[in-house]
Amino acid sequence: MVAKLHYEGDLPQVQIARQLGVSTATISRLLQRARAEGIVRIEVRELVVPDALGAQLERQLDLRRVSVVETPAGSAGVALSAPLGTMLKTANIGPGSVLALGWGRAIRAVLEAGLPAMPGVLVVPATGGMQQHHAHFQINEFARMAAEQAGGTAYFLHAPFLPSAEARDSFLADPAIREAVALWDRIDVAVVGVGLPHALNAPDASLATPSEQQLVDSAGDVIRHYFDVRGRPIDWEGADRLIAVTPDQLRRARLCIGVAAGEAKAASIIGAARARLINALVTDAQTAQAVLDQLAAGV
Repeated sequence: MVAKLHYEGDLPQVQIARQLGVSTATISRLLQRARAEGIVRIEVRELVVPDALGAQLERQLDLRRVSVVETPAGSAGVALSAPLGTMLKTANIGPGSVLALGWGRAIRAVLEAGLPAMPGVLVVPATGGMQQHHAHFQINEFARMAAEQAGGTAYFLHAPFLPSAEARDSFLADPAIREAVALWDRIDVAVVGVGLPHALNAPDASLATPSEQQLVDSAGDVIRHYFDVRGRPIDWEGADRLIAVTPDQLRRARLCIGVAAGEAKAASIIGAARARLINALVTDAQTAQAVLDQLAAGV
C-alpha cells in the first residue's frame, strides 16, 4: 500500500506518514524493503533522440537519407508527413521531374496531410490498381491528390496491377497507359509503402493467387516485389504479370523513400533496404528502435 501511494499516487513520504499515522522514517524503511524484495523495480532507460536513431539506421542499412520522428500518441502516418515533406523539398525536384507513388495506408495518410509545392512535377502511379474498394488502394486518386498539392501534372494508370498474361499485353499497348508507364524509366523520386511480412498481412491485401503459399516466409514487399529479411527476392506465380515499376527502376531512382511505421514492420524495413528497393526512410522512433534491436540481434 505504501509503495502504491508513493510510486503510483505520487504522494510524498511526509504526506503518507501523516495519512497513516506513522513516522516518516517508517515510511522510508517500508519503501526500501519494497525495492529490496522486488515489489518495486526502478528502471532507468537511456533516452535516444530521433536524430541519433536516424543516423544509426543510415549507417547500418546503408541508406542515403533517414528521418525519424517521435512516436505519436495517435496515427503515425500524419506525423510522418512533415519529415517526408522536408525530404521532398530538398530533393531538387523541379519542372519535368518524375515522382512515382506507391499505395498503402501510410502513403494515404501523408497525402491527406499534404505534400509541399513542387511546381511542374510529373506524378505517376508506381503500379496498376487493385480490385479493392479500400481507400488506401486507390492509386490513381493518390496521383491526382499529389499533383494537385504539388502544383504538378498527374498521369493515370487505368489498368489492374495483376492482369492475365494476355490482358497485360493489351493494357500496355494502350497509348495512355504506355505514356504513363514510360515515365517509370525517368523516376527521380519514388514514395512507397513497405508491406508487412506476408503472414501478417490483412485479408484485404491478399494476392489471391494459387502460389500465395510461396510468400509465407517473406519479410515484406515494396509494390508487390517480395523479399526475405536478407533482401533476397522471392519469386511467385504473378511476378511476371505485374503492371508495376520494376525493382531495377526503383533502384535507379535518385531517392526511393520508404514510408513505414509499426514495430511489426521492422523486418520488412530491413529486407527492403537490403534489397535496395528503398534508399531512404521516414519512420517513427519506436519503429526505428525495433529495427535497430533486430539488427543487434543478428537479423
